[in-house]
Amino acid sequence: MPPESLTNEAIAERLTSTALKSLKKGTIKKKKLIYLELNGCSGNIISLLNGQNPDFEYTLNSMVDLKFCNSLMAAEGERAIEKLIKAMDEEYILAVEGAVALKNNGLYNIIGNWQGKPLTGLQAAQMLGEKASHIFAVGACATHGGVSAAKPNPSQSVGLQQVLPNKKMIKLPGCPVHPDWFLGTLAHLLLYGEPETDNLDRPLMFYSTLIHDRCPRRPFFDRGIFAEKLGDKTCLFKLGCRGPVTRVDCPTRQWNGHVNWPIGDNTPCIGCAQFGFPDAMAPFISYDTTRVVKNE
Repeated sequence: MPPESLTNEAIAERLTSTALKSLKKGTIKKKKLIYLELNGCSGNIISLLNGQNPDFEYTLNSMVDLKFCNSLMAAEGERAIEKLIKAMDEEYILAVEGAVALKNNGLYNIIGNWQGKPLTGLQAAQMLGEKASHIFAVGACATHGGVSAAKPNPSQSVGLQQVLPNKKMIKLPGCPVHPDWFLGTLAHLLLYGEPETDNLDRPLMFYSTLIHDRCPRRPFFDRGIFAEKLGDKTCLFKLGCRGPVTRVDCPTRQWNGHVNWPIGDNTPCIGCAQFGFPDAMAPFISYDTTRVVKNE
C-alpha cells in the first residue's frame, strides 16, 4: 500500500511515478484500457487532457495500452468500432464517462455503427462491462446520471451501475473528474489492486473528507462571518456553498495545474463531486440569509 504519511495532494503523483518505474523494471505489466464516452459533454476527457503533474497523455500511454477512446483514437466509423470489438478478446480495464441513455432501447445515444447497425451506448456499456476485469465510472454522469439525468431527463439517462447491477465498479464522481483522481486510482489498481473505497464505491484517498473540513474559510464559518455577495472573502455558506456536504479533496489538490479552485476564486462549491448532483445540489447560488447547516 502507498505510505500513509502521504498527503492527499501528493498521492496521485507518487502513485503514477511509482507505477511508471515498476513498468520499466518489469515488476508489473501494462494492462489494456478501453475508455468509453457515452451520453455527456466529454467534459471528463477534456479535464483529463488538461492534467499536469501527472500529465494525462504521457502517463496514460505509458501506464496502459489504450485500445479505444471515442475522442482520442485516430480510427473512424466502423474501423473504430472494429477495434473496440476486437479489444474484448483480451483482458481489459473499462473506464466509462457519460450516462447511459435508456430511451428507445438506447437509441438516444449512438456511439457508432457495427455490421450495418447502430451500436448504442447501452449495448456497449453492457457488452463491455460484463467482460471487463475492472470498471471505472468516471464523472458524475457515469456514477449516478449527473447532468445527463437531470430533470426532466428526456433521454432517460441513468448511471452505469443501473445497467450493470451485478458488477463491482470504482466510482469517481465529479463534474468533471480531476485528472489526479482518475490517474491516481488507475495507478493504484496497477500497483496494488483496487483501492479502499467507501460505501458509495469512491476511493477514500480522494473522497474521504468534507470540503468544509479543509476549507481555508472554515474559521469564518466557525465565527459566523458569512459572505453577503459573490466576491466577498468570507465564508460562502449562506450563498449556497455545498462544501459542508461534499466529500472530495479540492481545497488541498486544487485545479488548473494545482493553482486554484472554486472557493479560491470566490465561487461557492456546487457539490459536483457529490451523488445527486446537479438536482440535489440546486440552487447553486442562494441569498437565503437564514440558511443553517443540516446534519447530512
